[in-house]
Amino acid sequence: MDLEKQPQQPLTPAVPPPAEVLNGDDIRASDADRDRIADILREAMAEGRLTADEHAERVDLVYRAKTVGELQPLVRDLPAASGSTAQSPGTRPYSYGPEAPEGPADNLVAVFSSSVRKGRWRVGGRTNAFALFGSVEIDLTEALFGQRFTVINATSIFGSVEVRVPENISLRGNGTGVFGGFEVKSLESADPEAPVVVVNGYAVFGSVEAKPKRGKFVADLQRRLRKHLGH
Repeated sequence: MDLEKQPQQPLTPAVPPPAEVLNGDDIRASDADRDRIADILREAMAEGRLTADEHAERVDLVYRAKTVGELQPLVRDLPAASGSTAQSPGTRPYSYGPEAPEGPADNLVAVFSSSVRKGRWRVGGRTNAFALFGSVEIDLTEALFGQRFTVINATSIFGSVEVRVPENISLRGNGTGVFGGFEVKSLESADPEAPVVVVNGYAVFGSVEAKPKRGKFVADLQRRLRKHLGH
């Protein structure tokens, strides 16, 4: 007996499985995220909520963190911590300058040791210098400035951070010494296009010092800056 042919039903297209949505804690941490957490830790130590040893331990973990989830526990017990590492609109991580430098930060860390950056090297927009029972030396007198605005965040705990700049740039700073010294010798260049170096930070039972190095100048400053700025 012939079977009645049934009309063929259209095939339903296969729906691809939904893409995996990353948990917020799994998002890769940015330099701005790390800097914000480091600022919270700095304020907590200044208020006496953290000891110098606790602060040093947490700061070291901050700059080793790869994800946002690794940063949050470091400030969870501090009142300044919020649910997100993102900065609120209009806030700036630095005390000086029209804008925050872009790009990844260079990290110089000295724990019971020394770290030196000198000679002919290209300066990034941001450098984090951390000394714990050690010393960090940053010599910019022969460095190449790829941008006009450069920020150095210096933290010294029972140690020292020294910054040397050429005499024909602008040098500014903002920081605090807690049983230590924070000294930035301000300098304003006569050249309006000269690089600006800003040193922010604090010293606890240590020292942060930034000053020009006599007789050292940035060579071909105007030509290189105008080429970088496209003029």
